[in-house]
Amino acid sequence: MPEREEAERITDGRRRKGERRRRELLEAVLRVIVRDGVAAVTQRAVAKEAGVPPSAVLYYFATVDELLVAALARVNDDYIERVRALPEEPGAALRGLAELIAEAADKERAAALAEYELYLMAARRPALRAELHRWNGCLDVLALRCAGPDPAGRAAFTAAVDGLMMRTFVEEGPTDPERVHAALRRLAPGGAGGPAR
Repeated sequence: MPEREEAERITDGRRRKGERRRRELLEAVLRVIVRDGVAAVTQRAVAKEAGVPPSAVLYYFATVDELLVAALARVNDDYIERVRALPEEPGAALRGLAELIAEAADKERAAALAEYELYLMAARRPALRAELHRWNGCLDVLALRCAGPDPAGRAAFTAAVDGLMMRTFVEEGPTDPERVHAALRRLAPGGAGGPAR
């Protein structure tokens, strides 16, 4: 194998290993947040959770803020991708959104809990606010499609989405997507052809 090809193979292998390690560390951050809250996130706690030496965390994340921003970005990326993938047709988009919100009480509970913990932390840590604005921007685009052009209607819709998401993961047991859909329909005439009956 020529030297250049060998060097590229080694570089690609290191890059993949580095990406895998970063992913493992961010998963450890989310587990610490879910179990103990954002205040418990330290480089040492994340290292222990991931089963690596503290120096491994420092290699990828120089500060706790970097860890928190990266963890929020990771969760945010997933939610934003899912919202953007909702159907163009407002009624179908609203139904898909209701299912996404209901999942916050079940299989997405850990991610939803971690995301909201990080959002609350953004009030005190400006480094986290860009990710909060990114989520709000994504939701605003959906609100325009489902709730229409009225700014007050869109504000009510986005506030309801955030509130419903938070409520689902603090309630006991699974959330019924139909109940979420009915609540959203009252605020999104573009997505339902009128209020729920």
